[in-house]
Amino acid sequence: MKQVIFLLVLLGILCCFSIFRANAEDPYRYYTWVVTYGTRAPLGVYQRVILINNQFPGPPIEAVTNDNIIVNVINQLDEPFLITWHGIKQRKTSWQDGVLGTNCPIPPHSNWTYKFQLKDQIGTYMYYPSISMHRAIGGFGAVNVNQRSVISIPYPAFAGDFTLLIGDWYKAGDKALRKRLNSGLATPLPDGLLINGLHKSSVFTGQKGKTYRFRITNVGISTSINFRIQGHSLILVEVEGSHSLQEVYESIDIHPGQSITALVTLRGAIKDYYIVASTRFTKPILTTTGILRYQGSDTPPSLPLPIAPTYHVHWSMKQARTIRLNLTANAARPNPQGTFHYGQINIVRRLVLANAKVKINGKLRYTVNGISYVDPTTPLKLADWFNIPGVFSLNNIKDLPTSRPPALGVSVFGLTLHDFVEIVFQNTEPTIQSWHLDGSSFYVVGYGGGKWTTALKKRYNLVDAISRHTVQVYPNSWTAVLVSLDNKGMWNLRSQIWSDRFLGKQTYLRVWNDEKSLYTETDIPPNALRCGKAIHL
Repeated sequence: MKQVIFLLVLLGILCCFSIFRANAEDPYRYYTWVVTYGTRAPLGVYQRVILINNQFPGPPIEAVTNDNIIVNVINQLDEPFLITWHGIKQRKTSWQDGVLGTNCPIPPHSNWTYKFQLKDQIGTYMYYPSISMHRAIGGFGAVNVNQRSVISIPYPAFAGDFTLLIGDWYKAGDKALRKRLNSGLATPLPDGLLINGLHKSSVFTGQKGKTYRFRITNVGISTSINFRIQGHSLILVEVEGSHSLQEVYESIDIHPGQSITALVTLRGAIKDYYIVASTRFTKPILTTTGILRYQGSDTPPSLPLPIAPTYHVHWSMKQARTIRLNLTANAARPNPQGTFHYGQINIVRRLVLANAKVKINGKLRYTVNGISYVDPTTPLKLADWFNIPGVFSLNNIKDLPTSRPPALGVSVFGLTLHDFVEIVFQNTEPTIQSWHLDGSSFYVVGYGGGKWTTALKKRYNLVDAISRHTVQVYPNSWTAVLVSLDNKGMWNLRSQIWSDRFLGKQTYLRVWNDEKSLYTETDIPPNALRCGKAIHL
């Protein structure tokens, strides 16, 4: 009898434990996205765009820290297609990163399902097509990750959220741009700017006296943008997943691939006000507008438009110091770890990456330390997992700029899991650059004009730099970052100037150790597509 009672009690405990585990599991959010071509007229001229579920821009993902995201992507285009999740770290799951170094593309008229977790992340992110020039015609959207209900936010409460996807736009389609690039010509200036896929008709309505959170992302492919709201100040509260000092700005530059979050309090008279986005570093300056409408307003915004500050590059770099270097390093994690003393960690390797505009075989290309990247037919991740020879070689790209003739190649840096690495982006071109790293965020510790030298390390901010995943590098200048490579996988380091990336301005970081463990990296997904030399594996 005692044995029966013991077994019943044990069974009850196991049942309760199972129920607890089921209830404690992080939620799942399921999406089915049908990717098609469609016709829209963002700049008044009908043209082909990429739609997701007939939406342009694509549908937003509204989620919470640690949610599991399941997205079934059905490709109804006439070309292979992939989506990458810009700023989502893909902890232990570089299989889901959605670039050609990690994934085989989804063939036309077929589907593939992404499965990943928003592990320990809060903030403003985006997704977009990663192959060819697809993102020049749409397929992009917002990923907004909110804190869990038990976690407070380190800034005042707000009445509502507005998401703004701002970016440049070309009337030429993706295939025309691709043909132009393949012929050796650079892309021209964009034809205009859009806010949420519209040129001058986006409206955001709020109540006088209330504060609203504006999530703003530059989804464009080439152009830095200055953002401002007529008669209103912006309180910066988050930069790409990291909480910032709550400083006040009249306008903020947002470079390709960057995201910010700002609080705006409606303190003006009840009427309409212009929301303004204008290009930076371009001649002529392009501008688009939306409307911030106070509820009950019947008064259009007054002219003239609020003018963006007209300053030189060096002034901009000085202004950027406030945003990029003096922000408290308070990562937007649900369980704050306290201040991360990155300045006290030994650097095990330094990469000085010089980008250059070159000619190879008579055609325009871009290089990083002399190599213009070319995607192999077999994803690097598959080649690495299955030990397939002949796809890439580790460290065939040098850690420092080289004088060797520029060449096409597959460049991969071999790094060890948990390495703490210094990366210096050396911009040798007369145009601004924007660099993004998948899989990790980095601390932006220094910048300056001219050529970087080790003597400039004494200018680094080793105390409270901002942690972000995308950083600008001003013309003929340098930017230095520090990164803890604590996420095993194959990670794309790329230019967010999409034509430059298309023509070779990218590389990969292989972050690896010899321990095969689910604690550091998941196994290859059962549904992983095979292609190239891995097609029969």
